[in-house]
Amino acid sequence: MGWVLAIDLGNGGPKVAAVDPSGRVLAVAHRPVDVEIGLDGAATQDAAQWWDRLGEAAREVTDAVGPSVTAVAITGQWGSTVPVDAAGNPVGPVLLWADTRARKHMRDVVGGPVSVQGFAPHRVIPWVRLTGGAPTPSGADPTGHSLLLQREMPEVYAKARWLLEPIDYLGMRLTGRAAATPASMILSWLTDNRIGAKPAYVEDLVRRARRDPGRLPPLVPMGSILGPVLPEVADALGIPAGIPVVCGLPDLHAAILGSGAIDPFATHVAVSTTSWISARVPFKRTDVLHSIATVPGFGNRMPVIANNQEIGGAALRWLHEQVFDDDYDALTAEAATAPAGSEGVLFAPWLNGERSPVEDKDVRGAFVGLSLRTDRATMIRAAMEGVALNSRWLFDAYEKFCRHRISPVRILGGGAQSDLWCAMYAGALDRPIEQVEQPRDAQMVGAAQWARVCLGETTLAEAASRVRVARVFEPADCDREVYQEAYADYRHLYKRLKHFR
Repeated sequence: MGWVLAIDLGNGGPKVAAVDPSGRVLAVAHRPVDVEIGLDGAATQDAAQWWDRLGEAAREVTDAVGPSVTAVAITGQWGSTVPVDAAGNPVGPVLLWADTRARKHMRDVVGGPVSVQGFAPHRVIPWVRLTGGAPTPSGADPTGHSLLLQREMPEVYAKARWLLEPIDYLGMRLTGRAAATPASMILSWLTDNRIGAKPAYVEDLVRRARRDPGRLPPLVPMGSILGPVLPEVADALGIPAGIPVVCGLPDLHAAILGSGAIDPFATHVAVSTTSWISARVPFKRTDVLHSIATVPGFGNRMPVIANNQEIGGAALRWLHEQVFDDDYDALTAEAATAPAGSEGVLFAPWLNGERSPVEDKDVRGAFVGLSLRTDRATMIRAAMEGVALNSRWLFDAYEKFCRHRISPVRILGGGAQSDLWCAMYAGALDRPIEQVEQPRDAQMVGAAQWARVCLGETTLAEAASRVRVARVFEPADCDREVYQEAYADYRHLYKRLKHFR
């Protein structure tokens, strides 16, 4: 069998990999993209730039390993909106999951005179009952994006035939077909997500969200084959025309399969640009106060847990781009020279607000406990430790949500390349941490294996069994006592900092 062309459209730009049937990455290429962040809450990218950079990366991969491609798999970010015309061409900027300009419009959808964290109970209950969640009061999701387009960007809205998620945009560019799945549409909260429900939009929720049903992409079941690659696209990417494209898989789902942890309650933590903790579970449940919910999984019988922390590996990227101008390897190497616990310096990684375990787009990051002794190494280490301690904050709520003791925890994502960071997670979570092989590319491996499942070449269990653990980090060997003491202080930071806007 040939290899799968796996595409991961992350926040930092598209990555493309050739993945063989065993899950081995034969070649990988990445291209960065620009992001525009405005003082008004704007967070945008250019979908045309996505497509151009994707073509460059795909060509690099196919030139390296040859054209023996059997399928195309897509994964990536979700909760962003790409307005496109009938041919799939962008007609306006991508409104990213971090764009909060629609905040002022969301009171009409989920707010009211009596609200908790911006949610009016009488308005939220119909959403939660059917979908497991609700649009965010911050406006940073497709419901907010649609309202922003309608009320403040009418010229873009008028040109838009479809409002697509990023992975569905790529699917349309590859095949010419507009389609979505209940998984790709999660953050629109418009589908009936109860266990066993058939893929369908709920008309009442579409109306409540002020969405135009004519601009919603048609729904297809998870695992559907979207269609063959268009001839002109195949030629541009250097792959055979007519090979199948599997419907896009959110990075949440790709990470589950890429971690190999697919049994009920088997948990992984992803340290990508953002961070999350997830597992497949045999129930539907919602914790509105901590922004944790179950959402559609690989099928309609076993949901997956969804949550998100706005900053994961992006903390190091921020240090690289804005403070120290050293690359990832240099930063982590320098951090290793500082003592565990960073001499009491704490870092709150809320550089873009927070979503889980508390919904607050206004809270901001901070270093706490700086002194004249604090040097570069200490600040870098504190930033890494802050991300791990923030995950512990979520993990406490996550474990209560599961009503199940979670151990061990697998780790993947770009941040998991660092043994130092993995050790911090073991000490902070107080659980054994299993570092998967090729952690940076695990989500692309998961997407590629899912494509093979959808094509009938393997099963979900067989695909997961191919994932190997590179190393296990035990809490007792990873400064457990230091990090438990640090967490005792860290968990009070939010209450102390939330008033500083």
